[in-house]
Amino acid sequence: MSAKSSSSISLPGDPPGGPRAVGVWGLGVAVYFVAITYRTSLGVAGLDAAERFHINASALSTFSILQLLVYAGMQIPVGLMVDRLGTKKVLAIGVVLYTLGQFGFALSASYATALGSRALLGCGDAMTFISVLRLGARWFPARRGPLIAQVAALVGMAGNLVSTLVLARLLHAFGWTPTFAGSAAGGVLVLVLMLVFLKDHPKGFEPAPAAVPAGRGFVRRQIADAWREPGTRLGMWVHFTTQFPAMVFLLLWGLPFLVEAQGMSRGEAGELLTLVVLSNMAVGLVYGQIIARHHAARLPLALGTVGVTAVFWAATLLWPGAHAPLWLLIALCVVLGACGPASMIGFDFGRPANPPERQGTASGIVNMGGFTASIATLLAIGVLLDATGDNYRVAFASVFVLEALGVSQILRLRKRAVSRERERIVASRVETVHVPV
Repeated sequence: MSAKSSSSISLPGDPPGGPRAVGVWGLGVAVYFVAITYRTSLGVAGLDAAERFHINASALSTFSILQLLVYAGMQIPVGLMVDRLGTKKVLAIGVVLYTLGQFGFALSASYATALGSRALLGCGDAMTFISVLRLGARWFPARRGPLIAQVAALVGMAGNLVSTLVLARLLHAFGWTPTFAGSAAGGVLVLVLMLVFLKDHPKGFEPAPAAVPAGRGFVRRQIADAWREPGTRLGMWVHFTTQFPAMVFLLLWGLPFLVEAQGMSRGEAGELLTLVVLSNMAVGLVYGQIIARHHAARLPLALGTVGVTAVFWAATLLWPGAHAPLWLLIALCVVLGACGPASMIGFDFGRPANPPERQGTASGIVNMGGFTASIATLLAIGVLLDATGDNYRVAFASVFVLEALGVSQILRLRKRAVSRERERIVASRVETVHVPV
């Protein structure tokens, strides 16, 4: 028997899933839920932050830009850490960092201190989602991958509901420091629970031991091998193109746009932000089921979401008169809710393109896409608002530039990625048939 065949026999089978898997994976998702709550808390406090720190639109956007810049910059290192250290250790580090960041933000009296706190929060936040994806892959069968990823994102989006429904009201009732400091207790709670109960994988399904060379050579090779796969690059561009319109809207600019440009009250604007989150959760379940059953639907869903989003953004920004009608704003928010689930499709291209030992690194590359686009758009909107005297129509037009760039790259890579994926599937089937039993 060849060494290759022997190694194949020794690999554990597909994890069975079940209630135990749901419980352990649920703890990881809870960590991600809290991270999303902290990440999006500025979205309902943007106007308060501008008043508290006496800053303009560009300086306000710097909060989210720095947070996402740290997040995006950490994705590949985090992917390597997950591949090397395992899920539990990386999640624990992430919880400690984002809890300290949220608590520091609560106590910040100066703009510089607040920026540092958001950077720390972004660093911890960066360690959560890739870890949760890896946890799901270790505890559930591979065929459940798309649905598990969508459900994880759905539960995470519920953290956005906490921001829009709960934190906004607490901020109004109790003020800045009590609200943000009190919310930091959530990080302490999930840290204790995961340290006690979370496991990297089910008993008997430990990953096959692999000799992992140390040093820079391994890191470069791991990143280069993941990047060389067309599926990894396609996944990154799908994530880039689909995620950022909703991310920018929820993370910072949605509330100011609805209040200052569309003449809504904060309460009405908060309800529309909530609608984006609810739509995200509903569409996520639908997309997950469709992709799990019909793998070929991945690109049509992603490109369709981009197209519909562009149409409704254009209709809103080009509507004659001072304000768009309420029905159009509602429709826009429902459509924006599909952006998050569509971005998850990027991972469904990156995952089959890479072997298990490279999953964390590949997911990190994919996850950089949407956050890089969000950083660019947050910066562009802030600069354009200051340059045009708060002309939201001009500022939000930057969305179309990023969408056009992303679509062009998706169309360029799609054939190579799909062809390579088919080759890998055929090769794996041939190898399975020839493994002696």
